[in-house]
Amino acid sequence: MSTDTALADAAAPLDVLLVDAALGTFRRFVPDASTARWAASLARQPLTTAARLRRLAREGARIAAGASDIAPRRGDRRFVDAGWQENPLLRRLVQLYLAGGQTLDRLIDDADLDPRDRKRVRFMVENVVEALSPSNIPLVNPTSAKAVIDTAGLSLVRGATQLAKDLSAAPRVPEMVDTSGFAIGENIAATPGAVVFRNDVLELIQYAPQCDEVYETPVMIVPPTINKFYAVDLSPGRSLVEFSVQHHRQMFVVSWRNPDSRHAGWDIDTYVRSILEALEAVEEITGSAQTVLAGICSGGILASIVAGYLAGIGREDRLRAVVLAVTVIDNAGAGTISALTDPRLAQLAKARSAAKGYLDGRALAEVFAWLRPSDLIWNYWVNNYLLGKRPPAFDILFWNADTTRMTAGLHADFVDLAMDNLLTKPGALSVLGVPIDLGAVTVDNYIVAGIADHITPWENCYRTTQLFGGRSRFILSTSGHVAALVNPPTNPKASFHTNDEHGPDARAWLKGAETHDGSWWTDVALWLDERCGELRPAPAELGSIRLRPSDPAPGTYVFDK
Repeated sequence: MSTDTALADAAAPLDVLLVDAALGTFRRFVPDASTARWAASLARQPLTTAARLRRLAREGARIAAGASDIAPRRGDRRFVDAGWQENPLLRRLVQLYLAGGQTLDRLIDDADLDPRDRKRVRFMVENVVEALSPSNIPLVNPTSAKAVIDTAGLSLVRGATQLAKDLSAAPRVPEMVDTSGFAIGENIAATPGAVVFRNDVLELIQYAPQCDEVYETPVMIVPPTINKFYAVDLSPGRSLVEFSVQHHRQMFVVSWRNPDSRHAGWDIDTYVRSILEALEAVEEITGSAQTVLAGICSGGILASIVAGYLAGIGREDRLRAVVLAVTVIDNAGAGTISALTDPRLAQLAKARSAAKGYLDGRALAEVFAWLRPSDLIWNYWVNNYLLGKRPPAFDILFWNADTTRMTAGLHADFVDLAMDNLLTKPGALSVLGVPIDLGAVTVDNYIVAGIADHITPWENCYRTTQLFGGRSRFILSTSGHVAALVNPPTNPKASFHTNDEHGPDARAWLKGAETHDGSWWTDVALWLDERCGELRPAPAELGSIRLRPSDPAPGTYVFDK
C-alpha cells in the first residue's frame, strides 16, 4: 500500500466521532477525570513510579555519555534523515525524546486504571508526545535546515505563509492534498451517467452501461452522509462504479445534498424516507421487483435501517441482498474512540449542533486529522511549513477534503444510535413508526471490513454477521478504512480473508480464514452474479418514460459547498 493511501485511511468518516466533532479537538490535550485518576494511581504506588523515573535518569546519563542504544523504531519517517544520527547533539536529542515517551507509556501501563480510563489517558499522552517531537521544530529538523540553506530562507517564508492561510479558516489543520489537478466530472467522479431522480435530500444517479448485456437486478449504493458520494467513483481505473458497469452491473448511486441550517430538522426518518423514494425510482427505471441495497460507513447504517424497515412492513421481497462496506452496526467497545465519549459529552454535542442547525464537515475533518496526528498533522506540518512544499495530489485525499455538513437532527440520531447501541436491540429504534429488527432481514448479506481500519474496527464490522437473519459472507481486506473501499484489482498488493464459518467470535473467524490474493471487488462481483438474475440487453437510454435523465453525472448536489 502506498504512503498516500496509508495516510488516507485515517481520513474518512465515523459516526461515533460526531461527539468530538461538535465539541472540538482541543479537549484531547486537556487533562480530565481520567488523567486525575492516572495521577492518583501513580501517587498510590510511589516506589514503582520512582523506579521508572530513576531508570529514565540513568538512561539520560547514558545518552549524555553517548552510550545509549535507544533508536527510532524501524519505519519511523520522522527521523530518516541521516543528520539525526550523524550529528551527536541531534542524536542525543532524539534519544532523550524517545526515552521520555517510553517512560510515559510504561507509567500508563503501571497505573491501576479501567480500560476506558487507560485508553483516554494513552490517547491524550500520545497526542502530546507527538506534538513535542524534535522533528516538528524548524531548523532543528536537519531536513528543514537543509531546505533553508538550499532556498536561501524561502522555504520558511512559504511555510509561514501556508501556516497563516491554514489557521485562518476551518479545519485549521495542515493542507493534505494539492487539489489543483482534480476537476469533479472530468478526471474524478467522471463515470458517464445521469441524474434520474431528485428530491430535497438526494439525487439518484444512474450510470450508463458499458456492456451490451446487464444483469436484470440492479444495485443501489447509499454513500456516507458526511462526505460526497464519489468515494465510489474516484479516478478512472480506481472507481468501483466504473468497475461495476464494466462487469454487467446496473448501477445507481445516491448523491446527498449538502445541508445547511434550513435543514436542521432532517433526521433518520427523513433520510430513510428519501432512500425509499430512490428505491422506488430504481424499480420503475429497471422494471426489476428487487434491488441489491448497498451502503458504505454511515450510509451502511442507513441502508441497514431501510432493510429493517422493509422487513418490518412485510416488504423485504423488494430486496435481493444487502452489501455493507466498512460499516459498524454494533458499537460496543469500538476501540479508543468509544472511550473518548460519555453520555454527558454526547448531550453537549447534540446541543451544540442543534444551536447551529448542523455539524460542520470541516470540524469532522479536524477530528479525523487529530485521530492520527503523526500521519495527518505532523507529517504535513513538516512538509508544508518546515520544508515549504506542496502536499501530494491524491484522489482519495481530494475526496476527503471535499467535506459536507450533517443536519442537527441526523447528528443527534446517530449519536444516540452509537451511544445506546440501538440497532443491536430488536425494536429499540423505530423509524417511520416501524420498530427495527435487523434479525428479521433474511436476505443474503455481504460485509466488507479492513483489518487495519481504526475508524470502523473490523471486529465490530464482523458482528453484523450475528445481527442479520440471512446468510452472511464476510470479507476482511488487508487494508484500512478507505483502502478497503478503493481496492481495484490492479493493486498488486491487494488481498483479503474469507471463512464460511461465521461464529460469534471474530478472532476465531480470522484464525480459520483463508487468504486470497487480489481485490474483493472481483469476489463481490462473482457473489452478485449469482444473485442478480439473468443477463439481458442493456437499456438503450437512461431513466424511464416518467423519470427522464436531467443533469449528467455527477449531478448538481455534488457541487454544493
